[in-house]
Amino acid sequence: MIRSSRWIAPDEPLAQPRPCVFIDKDGTLVRNVAHNVDASRIEFMPRALQALRRLADGGYLLVLVTNQPGLAEGRFSRADYGELLRALSRRLRDEAGLAFAGVYTCGHAPGPDGRPACLCRKPAPGLLKQAAVSLRLDLARSWMVGDILDDIEAGRRAGCRTVLVDVGNETQWKRGPMREPHVVCHDLLEAAQAIASARQAPPARQPQPA
Repeated sequence: MIRSSRWIAPDEPLAQPRPCVFIDKDGTLVRNVAHNVDASRIEFMPRALQALRRLADGGYLLVLVTNQPGLAEGRFSRADYGELLRALSRRLRDEAGLAFAGVYTCGHAPGPDGRPACLCRKPAPGLLKQAAVSLRLDLARSWMVGDILDDIEAGRRAGCRTVLVDVGNETQWKRGPMREPHVVCHDLLEAAQAIASARQAPPARQPQPA
C-alpha cells in the first residue's frame, strides 16, 4: 500500500473524527487512461473540480483511494507514479485551491479469480480503514464515490455510505447487499449535491459483510 498522511506530534491534541469523501481516481475524478503516468494526459472528469469544491465547502475532507495494479505488473515505476500524483495535486491546488487530505494506493495485482489477493485492493476496505486511522476519520459520516461496484463494496465494508457515478465503466452488474449503492449519479457534481442533501439524514443501516 502506498499512502500519504499527516503525522501528529505526541503533544498535539487529537481533533474529533471528521467525515470525508473517499474518491476513486480513474473514471471518477479523472478520465480513465489505462496505466497512465503521463501528467500531460491528466483530464478531470466533467464538473469534477466544482464537485470537490462543494464537498470541501461542506466540511468534508477529500481522500483519494485507488487501485494501481500496473505497479505490481511492472507497467510503470513507483517514481513515475509518485510524480503523477504530485502533478495531480498541483493541478487540484492551482485550478481549484484544494488539497487531498490523503492519497492511498493499492499497488498489488488482483488474485487469479480477479478478487483481492491483499487487504487493500478494492473491493476490500483496507485503504479506507487505513485512512480512517491515519487521518482520524468518522467512517459512519463518510462517503465512498466511485465508478464501479468494487468501489461501492469497499465503501460499504468500511461502514460508509456510497455513490456510484454511472458513466458506463461498470460492465459486471453482479449485485448483492454489499454492492448496492446508496445513490446513483451521472457525474461527480451530482454526487456532491446528493451528499450535501443527505448531510442531515441519519446513516442508512449497513448490511453485515458476508
